[in-house]
Amino acid sequence: MKNLYKINSVLFMLCISIGFAQQTPAPKQTKDFAIVGATAHIGNGTVIENSIIVVSNGKITTIGPESSTPLTRQTMDIIDGKGKDVYPGFIVANGTLGLVEVDAVKASDDLEELGTFNPHIRSIIAYNTESKITESMRPNGVLLGQVVPRGGRISGTSSVVQYDAWNWEDAAIKSDNGIHVNWPSSFSRGRWWLGEDPGLKPNKNYATQVKELGDYFNESKSYSMGSSTERHLPYEALAGVFDGSKRLYITVDDEKGITDAVNLAKSQGVSKITIVGAYQAGNIASFLKQNDVSVFLRRVHSRPELEDDDYDTSYKLAKKLVDAGVLVALEPSGQMERMNSRNLPFYAGTTVAHGLTKAQALQLITQNPAKIMGIDTMYGTLEVGKSATLFISEGDALDMRTNQLTHAFIDGRSLSLETHQTKLWKRFSEKPSQID
Repeated sequence: MKNLYKINSVLFMLCISIGFAQQTPAPKQTKDFAIVGATAHIGNGTVIENSIIVVSNGKITTIGPESSTPLTRQTMDIIDGKGKDVYPGFIVANGTLGLVEVDAVKASDDLEELGTFNPHIRSIIAYNTESKITESMRPNGVLLGQVVPRGGRISGTSSVVQYDAWNWEDAAIKSDNGIHVNWPSSFSRGRWWLGEDPGLKPNKNYATQVKELGDYFNESKSYSMGSSTERHLPYEALAGVFDGSKRLYITVDDEKGITDAVNLAKSQGVSKITIVGAYQAGNIASFLKQNDVSVFLRRVHSRPELEDDDYDTSYKLAKKLVDAGVLVALEPSGQMERMNSRNLPFYAGTTVAHGLTKAQALQLITQNPAKIMGIDTMYGTLEVGKSATLFISEGDALDMRTNQLTHAFIDGRSLSLETHQTKLWKRFSEKPSQID
């Protein structure tokens, strides 16, 4: 009987899951509303106690202290924010949400393409707005993200999306605004399965791999400056990093690799450079600051990579870079990265325990990624004229013990915070048991 009950339960859950399709995106805002009495965390280091935030047509029209901000209550809906906190929507940097649904199902995996140099591959057209993983971001306040391809030496082009749309065209906030490069590793580990020493050793092919990448950039730059009658889509895609319309994101961890990557990019005339991962960036923070290089910092909750590193190296790195004046944002790549993207605010909270203020930690997932991605004129902070992409929490949003959202909005549209899984278990729990 127990086995029969288990089988019936599984079948019941599967039948219900089929009945739940994509959440219907929230309708456009039709009536003004105001959030009154909440503590507003602006995202730029400013905090307003007992604030008033007025939203009209998807944008913030008023923000300030309740005591000095007039409000015509009869013409709008009022949300009582007393005892609660308001934050800008959190932004996932270097993410792959919407590109893979189930790792073991190849048909749902559109993460990378074959080939070494693929700057023309557009991740945005593979973005799946119906992903059940994506909708699970909202209850933690994660409302925006960068969709980034993987694989190859040059992976492709990323775009920025909002997490509530029917299709990728509606989701896109800024399309094709960054090229992603995987820098060669200056060290490699021996292949233990072939009897080699598994320890780190210099990569004997490093110089050749760097030269190959440099030659490709040279060819692309020459193409963009020439008058060739034959189109070359990969070269055309790279042209933006030379004229400043696209940012160059370089994934590299070691100190030598970071230095070489920045020097190569600068020698090619690339002005917008972001280092992704950047495990040893703290050793050359002044170099990054001097060259105006920003950083997407590897997942905070990760172990040290080298034997002599402190156990909390990854926890302390954000403060080290911020203190040096480097523009830093957090990214969640790594094992189970799509699911772990929802933990972004808690990664930021960990940096508070290791030296940053709460205001600085909040900037790592709001204002700073917005600046780096080039969407800061509309997103990343709570300011008049910007998008009303924000949420209300009953507690500290960077603390997993207290973060409890009551409302969330993208461009003023009120979002559902009930996920597919929540609805599934709710329906399951309401069904009376058929077995004693």
